[in-house]
Amino acid sequence: MDRLPSWIRQHLAAVRAVIVLTLITGAIYPLAVTGVAQALFNDKADGSLVESGGKTVGSAIIGQNFTDKDGNPVKKYFQSRPSAAGDGYDMLSTAASNLGPEDVLDVLPVPGAKDEEGNPDEGKQSLLTQVCARSKAIGELEGVSGARPYCTSDGVGAVLKVFPAVGTPTKAVSVNQACPAQPFVATFEGVKVECGKPGEDYAAGRTVPVRGDAKAVVPADAVTASGSGLDPHISVAYAELQAPRVAKERGVDVAKIKALIQENTTGRALGFMGEPAVNVLKLNLALDKE
Repeated sequence: MDRLPSWIRQHLAAVRAVIVLTLITGAIYPLAVTGVAQALFNDKADGSLVESGGKTVGSAIIGQNFTDKDGNPVKKYFQSRPSAAGDGYDMLSTAASNLGPEDVLDVLPVPGAKDEEGNPDEGKQSLLTQVCARSKAIGELEGVSGARPYCTSDGVGAVLKVFPAVGTPTKAVSVNQACPAQPFVATFEGVKVECGKPGEDYAAGRTVPVRGDAKAVVPADAVTASGSGLDPHISVAYAELQAPRVAKERGVDVAKIKALIQENTTGRALGFMGEPAVNVLKLNLALDKE
């Protein structure tokens, strides 16, 4: 080895370092961590799987949908919150929508137009319209008002584009309501409000979200997705909103359903972080067991 050129000795040392570090970090350490996890936290290490009737029906730490083959809610079950992970609770696509409170303008679909793949143009819903549409749908499902601030009665974002951007308005457009829809307000500062025309460029106008006087009955977690898209819990408020519908579908007293909600509610983490939450899968399994 002493007779080898210095550059060869340096390369051999680098190769030995790669081999040693690969064995430590790529084999020994993962095996050690896995062994400790299996020994001390076997259920959690295997994904906190939940079984019922001898079959694995889900995970206690990963949410899932309770819908039929067409994506409609199964009314006898409690429903999870929305998910932005793939088509919903896809563990391989865990993600948030990455849309924020400034995302209030829809892209209206142009009739007859096609996208890059040749499919009919479906436009793009803003986060605000997604929230409004979900709130309207949940209101109809639960038999309550789905109205909420900054939403129109037909379930889109209540947003105007006002022209000119500065000065006295001469034109106002309800940009999220495609013609021939009736705008959610008739006038804005004395100017008649028009419906939105698909394909029209309204970028030059001033964006004016209109709050309205609606009070939200549907809880926020019922209309917004979690950061991971895999949250298995819903708020106690959302669970209680669903209780009358589930009780009716199952033909039981609503008090019994609320008692099951209480039994499947977990408290704040460490007693002070977050809010109490209800595990949807465990609650639905408790319902079937009862």
